[in-house]
Amino acid sequence: MSLFAEFQIPSTDFALSSTLDRLPDLVVEIDRVAATDELLTPYFWVSDVDLDVFESVAAEDPTVSDLRRLDDFESASLYRASWTGDVDTVVYAYTQGGATILEAKGQDGVWDIKIRFDDRDPFDEFRAFTDDRDVSFRLEQLYETSHPRTGSRYGLSEKQHEALNIAWELGYFEEPRETTLDAVAEELGITRQSLSQRLRRGHHALVANTIRVTPLDEEKASLSPTGD
Repeated sequence: MSLFAEFQIPSTDFALSSTLDRLPDLVVEIDRVAATDELLTPYFWVSDVDLDVFESVAAEDPTVSDLRRLDDFESASLYRASWTGDVDTVVYAYTQGGATILEAKGQDGVWDIKIRFDDRDPFDEFRAFTDDRDVSFRLEQLYETSHPRTGSRYGLSEKQHEALNIAWELGYFEEPRETTLDAVAEELGITRQSLSQRLRRGHHALVANTIRVTPLDEEKASLSPTGD
């Protein structure tokens, strides 16, 4: 039975701390994280900021290195970097606890992070790890589920599930489309930008939790020539 924990942590205790402090309007949303035994490489979306300014400020941020801009999507841009500091807790969660970050959003001096644990034991070990290091992970919500009624077992948040469901009901995914992104956003009572980001993150979660069921390293190994 999976355990879902939602935390809030000051940006000073996590990645991109000085960047978020110097750019108060900046919004950072982690898309996915590639993990090795010693290194986490996050892919994240940046919005609500001049990209040249962001890149200049982030280049001086001691918590990240090797920043690289990968793509642009409407009002957000995708970046890749390496975490170099203030992320020991997340490294531990990935490499020791088998946890998965489902959502992580940095804005206004705080990070809101949702993590999925396999069961209660790795969650308790994670909390003990953060307590021992005086990391300010404030638990906002904790719940478990084996048969969720929403899309959470596919890595979807409630908002992503709602956005995908309404878009499907209104025919946004039909060919040709029966509605527009603006119409779906109006139905949900959110902006077009917010809807676009929810759909993008929702699509990624569905692929990661359905089609991609094999870790990348294992998949590469299974495809390697064996000589048979």
